[in-house]
Amino acid sequence: MQLPNPVVLALPRGGVPVGFEIAKALKAPLDLLLVRKIGLPAQPELAAAAVVDGERMDIVLNEEVVSWAGLDNETIEALARKELKEIERRRKAYLSNRPAVSVAGHTVIVVDDGIATGTTVRAALKALAKRGAKHLVLAVPVAPTDTVMSLRGLVDDVVCLATPQTFFGIGEFYRDFHQLSDEEVLHYLRNASTLSGTDEMAR
Repeated sequence: MQLPNPVVLALPRGGVPVGFEIAKALKAPLDLLLVRKIGLPAQPELAAAAVVDGERMDIVLNEEVVSWAGLDNETIEALARKELKEIERRRKAYLSNRPAVSVAGHTVIVVDDGIATGTTVRAALKALAKRGAKHLVLAVPVAPTDTVMSLRGLVDDVVCLATPQTFFGIGEFYRDFHQLSDEEVLHYLRNASTLSGTDEMAR
């Protein structure tokens, strides 16, 4: 693909090694897209919304779940503040609180290690669309066919290497699917900054 002025945004932690390989191939900057699911108080695994960090914070609602649960804006914002604490911890740990890379006018490639339900990625894509990305690409190694189809309308291009009909989880498609440490994430970011010539990203 001929992608002008690309920026690679990886969802940590699992998306970072995948994003690193894409950034290396394109000689593009690698940055993190910090997204946290906002679960219902009584059912934390059921996403009512997601909070997306970056040039600004965006809260993307799952309107169906919010309506069903009867959540008001005050409750959602209170739940979001809890997730923002983890986002702040990760930004400090991985990026030393440096400003996020601007996506305005860029080709933005959103990368994860795979997609299951797509809730988190969907929130990320909706937030990026508001931030002026010129061309939006979703790039993942594996995802269920129906999930990919549901996300196509949010991006200009989708690159997905495998769309199996039978899908039990992302980990089944990896020989090594260990939980990355903070140190490993930092290692990839530092190496990416050197390869792309954006040394300030390593600081």
